Amino acid sequence: MLKKIVIFTYILLLFNFKSFADENQKILKVGLLAPFSGEYKDMGQSIMLSLQLALAEINDNNIKIFPRDSGFNNQEKLIQSIESLKEENIKLVIGPISHEDFKIVSDYKNMIFISPSNINPEIQNNILSIGISLESQIKSIEKFIKKNKRKKTIIMYPKNKYASLIDSKIDAININNKKIFRYSADPKVLTSDIEKITNYKQRKRNLISRVKILEEKDDEASKLELKRLEQKYTIGKVNFDTVIIIDFGDSLKSVLTSLVYSDVDQNDVLIITVNQWFDKSIFLENSIKNLYYPSVDIKNFQKYKKKYSNTYGIQPSEITILTYDALGLIYYIWNKKNYKISSIKDFLIKDNIKGKIGTFNFIDGKLIQKLNMYKISDKKFIKF
Repeated sequence: MLKKIVIFTYILLLFNFKSFADENQKILKVGLLAPFSGEYKDMGQSIMLSLQLALAEINDNNIKIFPRDSGFNNQEKLIQSIESLKEENIKLVIGPISHEDFKIVSDYKNMIFISPSNINPEIQNNILSIGISLESQIKSIEKFIKKNKRKKTIIMYPKNKYASLIDSKIDAININNKKIFRYSADPKVLTSDIEKITNYKQRKRNLISRVKILEEKDDEASKLELKRLEQKYTIGKVNFDTVIIIDFGDSLKSVLTSLVYSDVDQNDVLIITVNQWFDKSIFLENSIKNLYYPSVDIKNFQKYKKKYSNTYGIQPSEITILTYDALGLIYYIWNKKNYKISSIKDFLIKDNIKGKIGTFNFIDGKLIQKLNMYKISDKKFIKF
C-alpha cells in the first residue's frame, strides 16, 4: 500500500452529519474539539480554515470531520461536545486545545484524543500530545551544545506556575556541568539575580581597579587599553560558556537585556532559548547579536503561512500547523493499519513521519519532533 504522508490540523466544516452514514466502510471519521465561541473563537476560526486547506491537499473524500464547539476552559460545553461526538460513534478526536482539559477527556476511554498541547509528549492512556514539547527542544539543544563543545551550561527559567513542570523535564537533560537558576519575574529583582550568576559586581570592581592603574600611566599601550575599557562594564569572563533560557515574550527580552547589561561576552557565550515560532518582535531586542533556538522547519512553516494568507487574506495562528499535522498523523496511521485504528497503541510505530512542522517519531512511548536549530542575527532567522 502506498504510504500517504499527510499534514493537517483542526477542522470546522459545516457538514450535514447525517449524510455521513457509513455507506463506505473505508470512512475515516474524525471529531474536532475547538473553541468556536467565547474569547478564543478566532482561534477556532483559524483552525477551521486551516483544516479546509488540509482536506483540499489530502484530496480524499473518505475523510469526514465532525466539528464541535468546546469553548475554552468551559467544562460543561466541552463535556456536551464530547457526548455529541460519542453519539455519532466518533472514536478519533483532534483536541482539546488545552492540557487543562485532559482530566475530562481521559474519562472517555473508548475515544482517542490528539491534542496540540506541548505539555507532555508521552502517550497517556487515550491522549496523544503533538505540540512542540520541551523534551523535543532539549534533544536538539543537547546536540547543538555538544557539537559546539561547550563545557559549562546554565539553564535559566522564571519562578512561575510552570517552574515545577520545567524542573521535572530538565532532570533528563544530558549535558555535563549544568547548573539550574530560577529567576524572579520582577524586573528589578531579575537584574539582581542576573548580576549574581554573572559575578557582575566583582567583575565591575576588576574594571574600576584596572582603570585606576592605567590612569596613572602615560605610555601609549596603557592609553589604548584605557580607551578600549571605556566601552566595557566589567573585566573578566563569566563562569559558563552556554546559557539556556526557557522563557518567552517580554520576560525573555528582559533576561536578554540583563545579560548584556551584565557584560556577558556573546563571542564567548552561546545564548540559547526555546521555540519562539519565528516571532519577528525578537528583532526589537537589539542588544543581543546572536540568539539560538530550536524550531520547526522554517521553509514548510513559511509555505504554509503563505498558502493560508493567499487563500484567506489573513495570517494563521501557529497552533493550526500542529493540528494540520494531527490530522495527517491520524490519516497516515489509518492507512497503515488497513483503515482501522483500534487503540492509541496503534500510533506507536517506528516510522519517521513527515509533517508540516518537520519529521517526528515515537521514542519510548513519546512523540519527539526532530527540530532544527536557528540563529537570530541581523534581523534574520538562519538555519544553523
